[in-house]
Amino acid sequence: MTIEFDGRLLEGRPGQTIAGVLLAAGEPCGVFCGIGICFGCLVTVNGVPDVRACQRPAREGDVVAVQGGREGERP
Repeated sequence: MTIEFDGRLLEGRPGQTIAGVLLAAGEPCGVFCGIGICFGCLVTVNGVPDVRACQRPAREGDVVAVQGGREGERP
């Protein structure tokens, strides 16, 4: 399975969360609690903001982007 993260293609395994794919690829993604309680892993997925990467299964073709405090700003 392949997802796009900030313009780069990353490979993942079926059933893996977005955070799992990012961590396996060595991407810093801000996972703090890993159980969906904090807001450290919020990303934009397919244009939808505020998705918890630690809870959302990655799906073929997902387009994932880092969410910052201001448009286009990386945390």
